[in-house]
Amino acid sequence: MTTIKKIALGQNGPMVSKLGLGCMRMSSVWGGPTNDENESIATIQQALDSGINFLNTGDFYGSGHNELLVGKAIKGRRDDAFISVKFGGIFYNGRMLGLDLRPIAIKNFINYSLVRLGVDTIDLYQPCRLDNSVPVEDVIGTVADLIKDGKVRHLGVSEITADQLRKANSIHPVAALEIGYSLADRQIESELLPAAKELGIGVVAFANTAEGLLTGDMKAPLPANDYHLHFSRFQGENLVKNLEKVEVLKQMAAEKGCTPTQLAIAWVNVQGEHIMPLVSMSRRSRLPENIAAMEISFTLAELNILNTHFSPGAILGGTYLQR
Repeated sequence: MTTIKKIALGQNGPMVSKLGLGCMRMSSVWGGPTNDENESIATIQQALDSGINFLNTGDFYGSGHNELLVGKAIKGRRDDAFISVKFGGIFYNGRMLGLDLRPIAIKNFINYSLVRLGVDTIDLYQPCRLDNSVPVEDVIGTVADLIKDGKVRHLGVSEITADQLRKANSIHPVAALEIGYSLADRQIESELLPAAKELGIGVVAFANTAEGLLTGDMKAPLPANDYHLHFSRFQGENLVKNLEKVEVLKQMAAEKGCTPTQLAIAWVNVQGEHIMPLVSMSRRSRLPENIAAMEISFTLAELNILNTHFSPGAILGGTYLQR
């Protein structure tokens, strides 16, 4: 059985598993559960048994459903889990209305999260994004106050710029940056990743398969009701050209005796000791494959092929976060 490696999250930070479990897909971001709750709880518990202790959730995932679910899964074994919670996203009737990053709102959000999770302290607490509605000093300063109060252990940030990262870290030490990163989404390599490395901040990298693009399972054209069609990289000729790129990944995966998904996760994993692939799972059957991906290594020639073929900007259309 593969032993999950542990890494320090940030400078002198907590030890966490090099592979993280994203719990979002166990609930609908838009309001209710989407999967069998018992299977989701069993998945979290088996992940903990396997040595994956980093659990990622958000207070707006399923309007609190996700935190309740995580709370059930870790009941009686709090010390086995490192809980990361995002806050600030406001959802209603299937769409994001915006952010609420006011200090008074954050102090309200944390209390609801603690109750739903059934814990006294959240290990990593982070705004899901930063905008100009509230000064960065106020947002980060409020989380710093929560750390002083004992409600939070470490500060995290998510989906921000290099300048915002430096500013946040100057207000209070940042343990982790959560950001999308994959062979298809490498824009952060120019400024954001170097800034995180320079500051000694851990990187929690989600969307390793670029919303399914790199799994090798996607075919063009997509069904008319597929949510991917909201994004330009999955539309028309963009998707056709992008899937041609994925053929190289499929070929290499076949040669290495693994799946394209495993290869995509493995590539993120080898980008640095401070980088954690965060993989969303909601079924126990997914765990062995994703854990095994952490053992895959590359020759320099293989990395050159992937880095050349999937150079920054090679995938047509916006990132998974853009239209």
